[in-house]
Amino acid sequence: MNSRRQFFKAAGIAGGAIAAAAVSRVAMAALPEPVFQTLPDTMPPLLPQTGRPYNPVVTLNGWTLPWRMNQGVKEFHLVAEAVVREMAPGMKAHLWGYNGQSPGPTIEVVEGDRVRVFVTNKLPEHTSVHWHGQRLPNGMDGVTGLNQPGINPGKTFVYEFVARRPGTFMYHPHADEMTQMAMGMMGFWVTHPKEKHPLIDEVQRDFCFLLNAYDIDPGSYTPKIMTMLDFNLWSWNSRIFPGIDSLNVRLNDKVRIRVGNLTMTNHPIHLHGHEFEVTGTDGGPTPEGGRWPEVTTDIAVGQMRQIEFVASEEGDWAFHCHKSHHTMNAMGHDVPTMIGVDHRDVVKKITKLIPDYMVMGERGMADMAEMEMPLPDNTVPMMTGQGPFGGVEMGGMFSVLKVRKDQQAGNYNNPDWYKHPPGSVAFEWTGAMPEPARFKAEGGQSMPLATAPKHDVEVQIRKPSGHSGH
Repeated sequence: MNSRRQFFKAAGIAGGAIAAAAVSRVAMAALPEPVFQTLPDTMPPLLPQTGRPYNPVVTLNGWTLPWRMNQGVKEFHLVAEAVVREMAPGMKAHLWGYNGQSPGPTIEVVEGDRVRVFVTNKLPEHTSVHWHGQRLPNGMDGVTGLNQPGINPGKTFVYEFVARRPGTFMYHPHADEMTQMAMGMMGFWVTHPKEKHPLIDEVQRDFCFLLNAYDIDPGSYTPKIMTMLDFNLWSWNSRIFPGIDSLNVRLNDKVRIRVGNLTMTNHPIHLHGHEFEVTGTDGGPTPEGGRWPEVTTDIAVGQMRQIEFVASEEGDWAFHCHKSHHTMNAMGHDVPTMIGVDHRDVVKKITKLIPDYMVMGERGMADMAEMEMPLPDNTVPMMTGQGPFGGVEMGGMFSVLKVRKDQQAGNYNNPDWYKHPPGSVAFEWTGAMPEPARFKAEGGQSMPLATAPKHDVEVQIRKPSGHSGH
């Protein structure tokens, strides 16, 4: 118990009794101590003090829920409640989650563990918990009305089952799912193998995080729960860049990253500088014959993908969703494209009435990352983040894999920016440009037009320099 309290203090976690009038003090005394976390930082791995040993995971911008052993049963206590989540410095959201955060804490067990989870509801409506991907008794599956009655406000339910197979799973409500998941109610579950597994390798770094999305207007705090597709904040563990922590590893570490998708669309997750293999899904480890080298894996709705690679290339490597709009923040859907449109005269007239008016997208959207444009309260720039060479011009689902030869084993602290060896950074060419070689057999259209078009329209092009040309 002393070591647990030392961990809570070091990790900034506070434990306390639940103020639920419908739960008696006698009943509360029998429950495991509920533990809460409000810091948005990536917490260190929780080394197991009781039960079977295992190598713990690190939850990106999250933490692992402590447990107690009770006569051979591993007991956890989840509290469903309203939370305030810092999505990035300068922006907070009013969400629903578990134990002080959204997503809730990661639950880690070992294959064969008998698990008991107490779930106390402090929401204004009933809820339940579905253990996504688990093999368990039908009455523990958590679908309100089908397998169980809903957990009413102030009530505590108990789920009990055996962690029958190793793998990566998720948990989320199956009650008013549209509202509760749109408000951020979800979490990760990792079942470690009880012994060496032929399809599960030992790794030095093991990360996990969930993909989630929100529609929160700039200046507001609460997600629009009726949004189906047009989300404006794409997040990892309810964090958006530059609020997403980097993944810090040592050179030549074997790295595993587990990613679960509980958004409303698919996400092609892309890693720079390395190739990886998909070694597992929420269905279990991937057979070796079904693996191949990749740099991008598409994760569909409701799926988990586990990737592994050797971090053999030193540097700061981008890691992100490859849907370009998913690496932007608080983007409006009705902003017209103004690229190449000369509206300088209009701007002069508008600024006489609205001094803070700024031109948007005349030369592309990179300008938006540089302009000091006034922002509404509780929002962040569309593209942001500063790197060693200037603006990174990213947002949303973006982070960095930092590979360092001097990173110590088990050290997850964020190192400084990578110091590039001399001559290894792209540079501006200032010499003469050679004339391009021209080939007579360059080729042309495979099916030429039968009739040449008439060129009656003269196209005016506004160049970035501000001069017009033909």
